[in-house]
Amino acid sequence: MADLAEADEADLQRLVAAEQQKAQFTAQVHHFMELCWDKCVEKPGNRLDSRTENCLSSCVDRFIDTTFAITSRFAQIVQKGGQ
Repeated sequence: MADLAEADEADLQRLVAAEQQKAQFTAQVHHFMELCWDKCVEKPGNRLDSRTENCLSSCVDRFIDTTFAITSRFAQIVQKGGQ
């Protein structure tokens, strides 16, 4: 019975760690969205001019690259933890 409780505790710790990682990732997404908006959009309107559109595109590209790097790092951490 104690083994089951220890297994449940380990599962709970893994679940909490995964949820914390999700929360950190979500916070990072919001942070990048704010950065891109603040950097690229000077005055909101009905349409984006080409400069704003290019800026947002570049910012999003950097965001995607960063997201990929973060996700890869999390996968490495999880893989090392599972060994």
